Amino acid sequence: MAEWSFLTNHARVLVCIAHDPGMRLRDIAAALGITERTAYGIVTDLTAAGYLVKDKDGRRNRYQIQVHLPMREASRERTIGEVLELLVDRNP
Repeated sequence: MAEWSFLTNHARVLVCIAHDPGMRLRDIAAALGITERTAYGIVTDLTAAGYLVKDKDGRRNRYQIQVHLPMREASRERTIGEVLELLVDRNP
């Protein structure tokens, strides 16, 4: 049986970054079972769309999610931040 997920890889990357804004692409890829190249492409997509802001912190990147932006799909009444609050347990 093929594996599937309710969330797209783009959403899954956002959840990883919400957990750890300094997470490396290598770690995102490993956590999600995708290639580093795919993780890079997704982060590039999210940055180009304005959902992520990338800041250099020495040799590493830190990401800031623009939580005030609306979802891209039909549910424009919800922001990215509201959806991430449902998906991310900030008190482990």
